[in-house]
Amino acid sequence: MPQASANGVHLEYETFGDPTADPLLLIMGLGTQMTAWPVPFCQAIAAAGFHVIRFDNRDSGLSTILDTPTPDFGAILTGDLSTVPYTMSDLATDAASLLDALSIPTAHIVGASMGGMIAQQLAIDHPTRTRSLCSMMSTTGAPTVGQPAPEVLMLIFAPTPTTREEAINNTQHLFEIVGSPSYPTPTLHTLIAEAHDRSHTPEGTARQLACILAAPDRTPALTTIKIPAAVIHGEADKLVDVSGGYATAAALGIDPLIVPGAGHDLPEELWKTYVDAIVENASRATGQ
Repeated sequence: MPQASANGVHLEYETFGDPTADPLLLIMGLGTQMTAWPVPFCQAIAAAGFHVIRFDNRDSGLSTILDTPTPDFGAILTGDLSTVPYTMSDLATDAASLLDALSIPTAHIVGASMGGMIAQQLAIDHPTRTRSLCSMMSTTGAPTVGQPAPEVLMLIFAPTPTTREEAINNTQHLFEIVGSPSYPTPTLHTLIAEAHDRSHTPEGTARQLACILAAPDRTPALTTIKIPAAVIHGEADKLVDVSGGYATAAALGIDPLIVPGAGHDLPEELWKTYVDAIVENASRATGQ
């Protein structure tokens, strides 16, 4: 797959569909590679008339993995942000710079989880680059909404695994808890093993987590966004509580799509629901 130089890092990316069609950028979440956007999911959006781009954020996948010290989470939680290596605005600028590298002036922006936070920040910081915004299973950054369940928080801050088997099993355990209870993924272990073998960067995930914890509340800025917007959230999400989706939609002045039985993943049974919502929102911006 190709790489692009963007904002001082190199970003691995892949495209689907007609390059002359309206561009739609998919942004994935914390410690998660672009391959978490399933190929058939991307192809379905492309088949609806869009040029789809997915990419690895910095510190994940095959994009640049930084060589900086591990953040001091104890200090971060007390308000000392001196060990946070980059901001949500930096990640948003990475995405905008990828569009620059691909000679794309504006795009529809779709983000999941931390990717939703990046998508929101991109619409805030680079409004002229954003045709439409879709925030999935994400939150505003307000501390009173969108928080993980206590048992999930314990797993997020668990010690780093020391073996491949332990890393895969721990990730599977996490996704069994945060995934969609009504739509379990039978191939979960295989998918996690494939992702691990493509790239395993726990230190990069730690830096991304520090970025999330240090990010300010985006609520006031979200109220200024006037482009077509959509919010999608699973009612049973234990990683980003559904209150985050409701708060994001309220700030944007829209009604969220809350999906019963859905958690913090993209189960195949819900691909059509999610793709239809993404396409409908983007089409409102393009007049299709």
